[in-house]
Amino acid sequence: MKKLLFILLFFGYTIISSAQTTPNVGDELVIQQTNTSSFNYVKFPKENILIKRGKIGNYKNVFGNHVIVDEVITKEDGSTYVMFKKKDGTKFFGFLSTVKANYSKALEAKEIMKVKS
Repeated sequence: MKKLLFILLFFGYTIISSAQTTPNVGDELVIQQTNTSSFNYVKFPKENILIKRGKIGNYKNVFGNHVIVDEVITKEDGSTYVMFKKKDGTKFFGFLSTVKANYSKALEAKEIMKVKS
């Protein structure tokens, strides 16, 4: 009986934890400051592209931005990508309206953080 109870609790926990890691359209995220000077899983333009467009070649102005998930893309290999836009409606670096990110890897690398509702 104890084994059955343990198995049921384990499956319940795994279902609840997996349900929390799947993104939904309309979820709010925050872009976090990274330890490195670039993002690995959030697909911002490279610094040289920003400089060519006349922008400052760093990512300091995106740290702490609140973004809203606009689209969720699930690939055949099981990876989940999200397209998000800024909550205030402005564009990233003055020219990008949406940005793509690998959701699970960006969360693990702490490039983005889910805002609790």
